[in-house]
Amino acid sequence: MLSIYLRRYPFSLLTVLLITALSLLPIGSVEIAKDVPFADKWTHMVMYGILTLVIWVEYLRHHRRIQRSRLILFAFIAPIAMSGLMELLQAYATTYRSGEWLDLAANSTGVCLGTAIGYGLFLLRRKTAKPAPEEQAS
Repeated sequence: MLSIYLRRYPFSLLTVLLITALSLLPIGSVEIAKDVPFADKWTHMVMYGILTLVIWVEYLRHHRRIQRSRLILFAFIAPIAMSGLMELLQAYATTYRSGEWLDLAANSTGVCLGTAIGYGLFLLRRKTAKPAPEEQAS
């Protein structure tokens, strides 16, 4: 079963691993980011927006029909839950990172934006999709 997910969602899983590493490893501050207001929050929003969008794209690539409950669970609830878990781990399992409510809010905003773009891609695909042969005969 795991091999199916590895085959169908390799970029999603890679993105989860990358975000986990960036969230839990000690990383120094970036000099250029000090000039950008709220650079940390923008980074959080972009990371989780990309994660959500990658999940949507890989899901749409492998499924002709979508199951809304699966997309809500895996492309909306799971990234937000992962975000909360990362913030808790930063706060309680590391001595060099801190968990912040505003990071969770930025992450959730990114998930919402990724979901909106992913849903837009779904609507675009549905609009441009050719009808099935039995639908053309009608």
